[in-house]
Amino acid sequence: MDEELRTLTERLRAESGGSPAFGRLVAAGDHDELAEVLTGPGQPLWARELAAFRLGVAGDRRAFEALVLLLNHRDPPRCASAAYALARLGDPRTARAAAALATNELRVAYALHPVRLLTELHAPESVPALITTLRRRLRPHDPYRRVALACVEGLGTLGDPRAAPVLNAALAHPALAEAAVRALKRLPS
Repeated sequence: MDEELRTLTERLRAESGGSPAFGRLVAAGDHDELAEVLTGPGQPLWARELAAFRLGVAGDRRAFEALVLLLNHRDPPRCASAAYALARLGDPRTARAAAALATNELRVAYALHPVRLLTELHAPESVPALITTLRRRLRPHDPYRRVALACVEGLGTLGDPRAAPVLNAALAHPALAEAAVRALKRLPS
């Protein structure tokens, strides 16, 4: 069992109270059975998350909408598991959805995992979204330093020269300066 699935199942086992339904979903080998959990009425959140994760890592695109909703959830572990599954799903809509979530100022408190997902995807939408998100985080007293730091690190990983101006601006922020120096070194001359 891969580490992400193990962590997810431990968390959801506790959340489900170890119900028999949980055991069935963990053992289910039929993608249709898992997909029914995503669309069936009255399903608990833990069941939908488990089904979406398992379908996503298996490359079943029926999980896309549920995973995007979980990527924007207020609970960071749900966001992390959704990002992991979306990165493996292979759906061409993923980068566009992650970019929309990362740049949504009304949901910036939940942008950390979409930013990290964009970095992992290396998609055409990644650099513009990270630049936009970081530029907004460079305001004085912005409370979302973790999001800003993830943008800086992501832009360094992506190594796109379009990021140079915003990374240079990040140098003026003590919490970001060291990471910005490293990111700038990774950009082509």
